[in-house]
Amino acid sequence: MKNKPNILVSNDDGIEAPGIQGLVEELKKFANVYVCAPYRQQSAVGHSITIFYPLRAYEHYMNGELFGMAVEGTPADAVKIGVLFFFKDVKFDLIVSGINHGANTAINIIYSGTVSAATEGAILGIPSIAVSLTTFKKVDFTVPSKIAAKIIKKIWEDENIKIHHGTLLNINIPSVEENEIKGVKITKQGSSYWEDAFEVRSDPTGREYYWLTGKMVIKDNSTEFDITAVSENYISITPLHFNLTDNEAYLEIKDWKIEL
Repeated sequence: MKNKPNILVSNDDGIEAPGIQGLVEELKKFANVYVCAPYRQQSAVGHSITIFYPLRAYEHYMNGELFGMAVEGTPADAVKIGVLFFFKDVKFDLIVSGINHGANTAINIIYSGTVSAATEGAILGIPSIAVSLTTFKKVDFTVPSKIAAKIIKKIWEDENIKIHHGTLLNINIPSVEENEIKGVKITKQGSSYWEDAFEVRSDPTGREYYWLTGKMVIKDNSTEFDITAVSENYISITPLHFNLTDNEAYLEIKDWKIEL
């Protein structure tokens, strides 16, 4: 039996989001848990980091007890400063980001602050996991938190499961009743994408502003892809890597002769 793991938890919905609160409580049942998360909502900020402005942070209390560090920055900022500064004397075994309010599948992965927090952990050489619940509706995170913690505990304790260096696991949990979940699928990132548009609106003073809208174009029809798996009530686990090289294209073009 392995020792209790040291887990740093972050997110992109902010330190007061119900998803991170529920996840932390469940992870504490088998792990030493530390929290370093954005002070406020940081969804869709991708992997941005703060370099030209001061980075401020505060101790955040919940029910009279210290919950963690709240960082006025991005999810990647929170993980970076949590590992390298606030908890620098802790040897972290896992970074866990979530539970995000909304799916992070297909093209959403590129924009996701939740995934980027886990990516930062992978960059720092720590096995990392991102967790999302596939709904934007107001929901109770109690059951999703228990499911996520059960999966994470299994990944930690199973000697046959290894997260490779530089790889993170992106978990998406379908927002259905627990007894409706069919199981777990190991998946690929889907190719579905957003067909974006902008709406022109007016503020109370009559000045125009622009609001991003759009609809998801579904390109994937097999449960080997994340977006389809969760739509069919499977939990999706997708291995991701921060190395963005298109190896197939590299092999195709590596002998190009481009002269100046």
